[in-house]
Amino acid sequence: MSLNNKEIQLEDVIQIIKEKLNSGGTVTFTPHGTSMYPMLRNGEDVVVLKKPEGRLKYLDVALYRRSNGDFVLHRVVGFDKDSKYIFCGDNQFHKERGITDENIIGVVTAFYRKGKHYTDNSLSYRFYKSAWEYIKAPMRMLYSAHRMNKSIKIKKKR
Repeated sequence: MSLNNKEIQLEDVIQIIKEKLNSGGTVTFTPHGTSMYPMLRNGEDVVVLKKPEGRLKYLDVALYRRSNGDFVLHRVVGFDKDSKYIFCGDNQFHKERGITDENIIGVVTAFYRKGKHYTDNSLSYRFYKSAWEYIKAPMRMLYSAHRMNKSIKIKKKR
């Protein structure tokens, strides 16, 4: 997360973020990591969060806090029998179970890429969500193979 292009940790500002969201405002930040690729690019795209209105829906992207204190931005991919959420990053295989409403900080309502604004209701984003559900497994395998191949090539050059 950056504040006026200064890198800061979510832990340092989480109370401010929660207050802003609880008062009906939105929060924008630049996420880091590759777990939501290709939707979000590491350190490049900017997401807009708001407080969820009720329960999260299938395929919503939310910022939540794990029981170990880590902050995670992942997609809802299902629900447990006891109404807990199942999350997974678009670029991950491992599903995280047992996330409750108490863990949820905010839901992504929009994001910016290269100056272009995408809302959760935009046609292109809705298409992405629908298409991703059908192609995520093959795409994840291809992306993993690509990353492995790059790693092998780098090691061979040494």
